Amino acid sequence: MSRTKLIAGNWKMNTNFSEAQILCSALKKTIRPSATVEVAVCPPFTHLSIVNTLLNGTQIMLGAQNIHQDKKGAFTGEVSAQMLKDTGVEYVIIGHSERREHFGETNTIVKEKALRCLELGMKPIVCVGEVLSERKSGNYLNIVEEQVREGLSREMDPKKLVVAYEPVWAIGTGETASPEQANEVHGHIRSILTEYFGSESAQEIRIIYGGSMKPSNADELLAQPEVDGGLIGGASLNAEDFCAIVTAGEKQ
Repeated sequence: MSRTKLIAGNWKMNTNFSEAQILCSALKKTIRPSATVEVAVCPPFTHLSIVNTLLNGTQIMLGAQNIHQDKKGAFTGEVSAQMLKDTGVEYVIIGHSERREHFGETNTIVKEKALRCLELGMKPIVCVGEVLSERKSGNYLNIVEEQVREGLSREMDPKKLVVAYEPVWAIGTGETASPEQANEVHGHIRSILTEYFGSESAQEIRIIYGGSMKPSNADELLAQPEVDGGLIGGASLNAEDFCAIVTAGEKQ
């Protein structure tokens, strides 16, 4: 089945206002509407409103890097779903490996956040993936399956759901899963989604790759039948590199 690819840039804790403006300006000059690829950028919380304004009138969508699972309350420093919705956010990254590692996010928290996101019509990008020791032990499919089963719910709307496979050992290390390794795990994830949502709906869910995708490997990764796009980290901070990945997606 042909699925519209999603290329989402995760800026992480990078860019000041001036750098964000320069980056958005460069993206606007190059990225054009496409029938085969959706593009989103996920800047820091402080930049959401300004980036939304800068991208107004383009096909580039706004995403956020995190969300709190409660509607509101005494959660100093957190950002609610409604706050994100009010700034124009359409996608939200949930359960990124850095959130799991540094902030103790569990599969249960990931599910709660995804449900809150969907409640307001935003699309969660739910991240799953194994660390190096789990990959080397050969247990990586079981680890990813546990994260998918515990981080998703059958009551979620599959039409708004995105799953990102991010092998933790390939994030920020320069290492990348081979196209075959990525496709294997993506296919396993889709088999679980089929069990949860049925074959037809599961075939519509995009599973994107999030482990050091860059211009030099994007063509091979995006050519895999189960790879429906990329969650781009470092390369998303360079407009030329990010646009090259978008172009690679359009070729497939």
